[in-house]
Parts: sequence; C-alpha cells; structure tokens
Amino acid sequence: MIIDCHGHYTTAPKQLEEWRKRQIAALEDARHAPSKGTLGISDDEIRQSLEGAQLKQQRERGTDMTIFSPRAMGMSHHIGNETTSRHWSEHCNEMIHRACGLYPENFVGVCQLPQSPGVSPKNCIPELERCVREFGFIGCNLNPDTSGGYWKDPPLTDKWWYPLYEKLVELDVPAMVHVSASCNPAFHGTGAHYINGDTTAFMQFITGDLFRDFPTLRFVIPHGGGAVPYHWGRYRGLAQDMKRPPLKDLVMNNVFFDTCVYHQPGIDLLLKVIPVDNILFASEMVGAVKGVDPETGFNYDDTKRYVDSAKGLSAADKEKIFAGNVRRVYPRLAKRAISSRV
Repeated sequence: MIIDCHGHYTTAPKQLEEWRKRQIAALEDARHAPSKGTLGISDDEIRQSLEGAQLKQQRERGTDMTIFSPRAMGMSHHIGNETTSRHWSEHCNEMIHRACGLYPENFVGVCQLPQSPGVSPKNCIPELERCVREFGFIGCNLNPDTSGGYWKDPPLTDKWWYPLYEKLVELDVPAMVHVSASCNPAFHGTGAHYINGDTTAFMQFITGDLFRDFPTLRFVIPHGGGAVPYHWGRYRGLAQDMKRPPLKDLVMNNVFFDTCVYHQPGIDLLLKVIPVDNILFASEMVGAVKGVDPETGFNYDDTKRYVDSAKGLSAADKEKIFAGNVRRVYPRLAKRAISSRV
C-alpha cells in the first residue's frame, strides 16, 4: 500500500473557478449581499476532471491512495472577509467530498479552513468539524500566513491559535502547514513563499512551548520541510543557544515532513538528516512542478522513484515512508472502512 499524503484538486471543473471569479468581482459592489449559491457541477464532470489527471498518474506511478485537499494556491485567504472565505471553503471542501465519494479507494479528504486575516482561528472550527464528522475527512490544511506573503498573523505557537488546536486534538486529526498564494511581489508563490512558510513554521515550533501544552498535536510540514533539512545543524545550534531541548525531544514527536522534493539529491538529504519515522510519502501531484526533468526523462513530481532509488533504505523503512507513518500521523485513515487495503 502506497499512500500519497499530499495531493490537491488542481484539476477541478471550470465552474468552481468561475464561481470564485464572480465572488471576487462582487466584492467591489457595496450593495451586493454575499451568497454561497451553487456550482452546477455533475458527477460525470468530476470523473472527467480526475480520470485523465490524478487517477491516471496514480496508475502510472504505482500509488494507491491520495490524501486529497483543495488547491492550495486557490485558498487565497487574503481575499475578501470572513464570509468570503467561509463560502469559498465550503464549496471547495464539498468538491473534495464528492470526489472522495466517487473514488473512495483512491482519495480521502483533507479540508481547507475558512481562515481570514485578523479573524480568530476558532471561527474555523465549525467547518473543520463538518468535514471530519460528516464528510469523513482525516485532516486539514492550516495557513500560517493569511495575508498572502506579509505575515501579519501571530506565530503558530501563539495562544491565538489554541482554540483550533484544542479541536484538532479532540478530533485526533493533524494539520498540514501550507501557505497559499503570494500577493507580495518579492515572493514567488511556489518557489519562495511556500518554502518560506515551511521553514518559518519549523522555526516557530522551536522557539515556543506549543507541544508542552499539546503533546499529541501533529503537524506535517510539506515540500520536504523547506530549508530545514539542509540547515539541520543551524536549527540544532539555535535551539542549543536558546537553551531549548534537543530537537528530537522538542519537536520531532509532533512534526513530520513529506517527500515533495523534486530531485534525487534532495530526497537523499532528507532521508539522511530526518529520522525515517518522521517522513511521509507525498508527491503533490498534480501540483507545483508538472514538467519532465530532461536529465532523467521522468516527471519532477514522480517522487516514488526517488524513494525507491534511495540507497540504504530497508524494506521496513520504505514501508514506514510509503504507508506506516501516514497511518500513524492520520489515525482516522485506519478507521475508514472503505477498503480492505487500508
């Protein structure tokens, strides 16, 4: 069983994006009363959007299941207000629910939270509960920077976030720390802002006592942890200088990294530096980097090849990376009675 913990519905039918454009345009009209409305998307259109994309690549690359969430770039929490974000998030999550219902052995849902700048994260709890309890989702994506590249929200260790963390612990679901679109021209979205978000979140975890207050809270930092594995000595040294506990005790019981690193040397470094128990298989397909690497002839985001080719990994290590660790970090996955393979 090979479980990809990081997939986004980037190929959703065009009606979803058209609805979003209308919503954004209406923000300019002060007389407009916000309304959720409907999308008008059929099951066949959802099937068509997946059969030639995510499902095709699952079959070609030998993965069995994808933990599936709305398009990260599309969350764009900086747009509009709390109502804007709530309506948009509900539509996006309902699309994930429908996709998972049509292909229950291929996809399991993770939700987008209706975050908004300056609005308490506790306001996200109703949508989180709906998605977990009613839709059977097993986690959420948490944006640490709803401003879109200007970092105006408190750090993830601030008590501002605690009501949401309490609910995550109660539901026993993890959060993937995932920023969204960048509206700061200094930061390219996927090439800079995403990596900045991953790296910043890890440093915030080092400097706070979040996991003392929430010892069972779990976060997945995507994209191989941003700069973290490459600068592991820096973070160990900073923690030491600040009289913090060793990283293995401070964060490694609660923080995990995925394999969305798009070349063999990067995966090799990740596997060498980060304990195997903290690595989850992921590809982010169809996502940030969709092209073919001319040096290898394979897609950059075909990350299974990198793990398969890594030297020194035992069969037990690969089983942990490909499935065992994912089940441990997302315990609700094991409770889903949708397939004897899970």
